[in-house]
Amino acid sequence: MLTLYGATASRAHRVLWMLKELNLPFEHIQTSFMDGSTHTAEFLAVNPNGRVPALDDDGLLLCESLSINLYLAKKYGGPLATNGLREETLATQWSFWVTTEVEKPLLFASANRALFKQEARDEEQALMAISKLARPFNVLDAHLARQPYLLGERFTVADLNVATVMDLAPQCGIALDAWPHLKRWHEGCLSRDAAADWKDVKFSIPRPPTPLGLLKMFV
Repeated sequence: MLTLYGATASRAHRVLWMLKELNLPFEHIQTSFMDGSTHTAEFLAVNPNGRVPALDDDGLLLCESLSINLYLAKKYGGPLATNGLREETLATQWSFWVTTEVEKPLLFASANRALFKQEARDEEQALMAISKLARPFNVLDAHLARQPYLLGERFTVADLNVATVMDLAPQCGIALDAWPHLKRWHEGCLSRDAAADWKDVKFSIPRPPTPLGLLKMFV
């Protein structure tokens, strides 16, 4: 039995999308850092890091959303699975790439555009973060100019992983018009039926009181 821990308005939504793409039965236990439920003894037994998402697959306890998705694709197969070592390696590469090149500046920009309360937002900080996205977005746009999806002609776990890191962009008013191939691809990914739940999620996060707190949040 698959059990997913995490609030929909968290990185757990990446795994929710994957589970629905694969049409797998699962139990979803809402768990959030906002209400302290990630630090109960019960949850820490599942993930000692005290973070979501976490997945229990019949006793195998996993954390890290993109890694969980790669595991699900490999174990349960289906159309999102990779085909052979080459595709498996590229899917892992793109998953690492999006976390190192895109996630931190995009989350920081999104926070200052929409996720922090209005009085805590700083547009100058948002623009600074957005400027750091130009280089990886150029890389992704050029890649998608040559083929419709990250691994070629079909949607795979690689596309899902990268798209779910980037889905804060349209929600938080970060335009992708300068990257037309990226925009076309991303809109196509988010239009999939299994992604529907995330589109209506609205949430906010508290702004840490100190610069050190900001560093801890976004690193």
